[in-house]
Amino acid sequence: MFSNLDIQRTKKSRLPQVDFDSLGFGNVYCDHMFVMHYAEGRWGRPQIVPFGPIPIEPGAGGLHYGQAVFEGLKAFRGPDGVIRVFRPDKNVARLRDSCARLCIPCVEDEVFHEVIRQLILLDHQWIPHKRGQAFYIRPIIFSTESHLEVRPATKYCFAVITSPVRQYFDSNMPAVGLKVEEKYTRAAPGGLGFAKTGGNYAASLLPSFNSREEGYDQVLWLDGAKHEFVEEVGQMNIFFIIKDRVITPSLVGTILPGVTRDTVVTLLREKGYICEERRISIDEVVDAIHTGNLTEAFGSGTAAVISPVGRIKYQEQELEINNSTAGDVTKALYEEITAIQYGDIEDRHGWNMIVELTAPGARAIPATG
Repeated sequence: MFSNLDIQRTKKSRLPQVDFDSLGFGNVYCDHMFVMHYAEGRWGRPQIVPFGPIPIEPGAGGLHYGQAVFEGLKAFRGPDGVIRVFRPDKNVARLRDSCARLCIPCVEDEVFHEVIRQLILLDHQWIPHKRGQAFYIRPIIFSTESHLEVRPATKYCFAVITSPVRQYFDSNMPAVGLKVEEKYTRAAPGGLGFAKTGGNYAASLLPSFNSREEGYDQVLWLDGAKHEFVEEVGQMNIFFIIKDRVITPSLVGTILPGVTRDTVVTLLREKGYICEERRISIDEVVDAIHTGNLTEAFGSGTAAVISPVGRIKYQEQELEINNSTAGDVTKALYEEITAIQYGDIEDRHGWNMIVELTAPGARAIPATG
């Protein structure tokens, strides 16, 4: 794999300038990035170059017509020193689906995994040692052909950048507050809701800003047709524990199929929970809160892993959940998933791709689950 890989190492690392005690999320970038261009029906020579600007013409289709998809995944340095990438097979599968929806040529699975391995081998010293911090990996494919026709482009760039990122969740932190969005729509049936593309996030910016202005952390999205059924939380999937059941909105094309969502559903069912993937109306959620039957709610996503939900604002009502604290199931899920990611417990599903740093012959042991 990559016998023709061109590696151009940076002349001076920026690593000594990084304060790992005050990391943000995606505002510090590692020394190197991967770049590969597509033209004339095929992908060209793979390159790893120093992190920096990518030349792009003003007429590039990705700028005008939004032909761009991306992914987000993490690598972790365990207490044993082993580097583990969590479920990259699920990310490349989702990337493939996103590419198909936006008429973008995707890279092969093996290429996706090898790019990650090569970047980790080169910049592994950037991977944080502190528990809770991680090495964020952001692949993106965008059209670069300069044209103003409304059509799929013929030229693309596949790039991967990496970043050490902060811890998002603390089991002692207060749960987040959500404002139910009753006016704006994130995605409509038949649209791009299931694809990880920038347009979905652009649509969320104004409602998210408005919710923060009102003192809430994120938006709770409802369906685009009737604003009746719950769909997502900001950039996360949502779960409700009602009586003896865990309920999460079903994947009907308007909801991003989260990797962490799939992880949560799998672990819950293994533990014997009834985990329903179905449509759930906001009225059902509100009624369950009023009756005391809704005991916990949480979001799941790559950034936060698990984020407890403590209050919801709907139609001028503020509804509290579990005294605005993380519940037992929420905390247990966070602890188990992070334990798998850091290698504290057995990875019985084969979710982690192991990147061996010893040279020569360093290699990646792929995830199998």
